[in-house]
Amino acid sequence: MLDYDEEAAVYDRTRGGEPRAQAAAEAVLGLVPAASGTLLDVACGTGLVTSRLTRAGLRTTGVDISPGMLSVAARRLDGAVVLGDSRRLPFADGSFDAVTVIWLLHLLPDAAPVVAQAARVLRPGGVFVTTVDKNAAHEVGSDIDALVAPHRSAHAADASARITEYAASHGLRPCGEARFRGHGQGRTPRRLAHDIRRGRVYATGGQALAERVEALPDPDTPRAEPVYRLRAFRRDA
Repeated sequence: MLDYDEEAAVYDRTRGGEPRAQAAAEAVLGLVPAASGTLLDVACGTGLVTSRLTRAGLRTTGVDISPGMLSVAARRLDGAVVLGDSRRLPFADGSFDAVTVIWLLHLLPDAAPVVAQAARVLRPGGVFVTTVDKNAAHEVGSDIDALVAPHRSAHAADASARITEYAASHGLRPCGEARFRGHGQGRTPRRLAHDIRRGRVYATGGQALAERVEALPDPDTPRAEPVYRLRAFRRDA
């Protein structure tokens, strides 16, 4: 996994920056009830998305386990950030009208504790919004996809069906879905080969897979942009 303290300085410009953050925030806002007042953004990172939710009139709090990320987010969110683990949120039961978890669950070996915590800190009738199937969004029918297909994991931690099951076990029922396009997120063979060598993706492929990916035509040309998926779940009143 990445060292997010080190990554904080470059995270925004290497992850689609302002355009991707705006697209994500608009999609989230379409799923959060208009009557919501407070929102907790779990794994808020640099706060680029969170800040847009604040501008929409929500009283937002960002929580992240990385001090480096929070140092950036604090400047954007006027200090409304808390250092904390998404699996043990430092908030009382029923504290928020909405909880968002964007681009986190796919990184975890088990997303169940995060869903449980989101349900715990939601008020009755509150809404939990999260990205699901994140890695699948990068499967765009490209030459890269054909090459790495045998190395994909069949057990994504953020699989939609799995998250729905976890949510149901904590009284959260599906209440909406949205999609938004990534910006600057189309994969290139050279960048993906670099990630494979660093052990970030496709652990079964190793050096041999990295070399085959890097040898694809146009190694620095981005393939099609991913389209990310959001699911919303409402806590039983």
